[in-house]
Amino acid sequence: MPPASAIVEFRGVAKKFGDGPPVLADITLTARPGELISFVGPSGCGKSTLLRLIAGLTGVSDGVLTVDGRTPEQAAAELAFVFQEPTLLPWLNVARNVEVPQTLRGVPAAERAVSRARALALVGLAGREAAWPRQLSGGQKMRVSLARALTLAPKILLLDEPFGALDELTRGRLQEELLAIRAQQGWTAFFVTHSVAEAVLLSDRVFVMAASPGRLRAEIAVPLAYPRTAETRLARDYQDLVVEVSRRLRVAETAATAA
Repeated sequence: MPPASAIVEFRGVAKKFGDGPPVLADITLTARPGELISFVGPSGCGKSTLLRLIAGLTGVSDGVLTVDGRTPEQAAAELAFVFQEPTLLPWLNVARNVEVPQTLRGVPAAERAVSRARALALVGLAGREAAWPRQLSGGQKMRVSLARALTLAPKILLLDEPFGALDELTRGRLQEELLAIRAQQGWTAFFVTHSVAEAVLLSDRVFVMAASPGRLRAEIAVPLAYPRTAETRLARDYQDLVVEVSRRLRVAETAATAA
């Protein structure tokens, strides 16, 4: 069993698909309840695969992974996943799109309505229940995707580059909204991004990954005070951490190229 302070624990985890080369090797980390951990690294280093392992969407090839003291499959009901694309169903309005996960779980309509209203209020879309996906901006679609995940009241939220396709202004606003929602709800989160600045703003810890196979090359604590806002981006401590994570990422990429 993992220690009481761990909600997710990787111990020597490796992953490969079929007879292919290893995708991940010797992943060892412990996440504490309420932490937000980000993974940064080059494309193909296995960042998204780490999230899929936590979600139980694919199994480990070696090592041990526990989620809330159980296997990922046993803990799946306590997780929610937000993908890079909003994946909204175009034939359903906002209200029905938000309700999809609970509908699939057989949650009664009255309970779904309460969860939906609460989640849409959290992401700033109260009053847009009747809108169709085609009527929404990219940022609004991502808010719907986040609201859909929040209706599940997850203990653990997995976010796979959810803001990567958005313009810089919308992306910054959603980062700050995500932090505000987390402060209210207290879930543990794992966040995949290619943006070092985003990782530092959002995270308690940032893990830098290298590729071929994917592995953790550096862990950087982010001791910035909360709440983190637009002003945080101007602080010297924040900027120094962005520089440090960027440096570690360059070192990891250089080592992978030389190997």
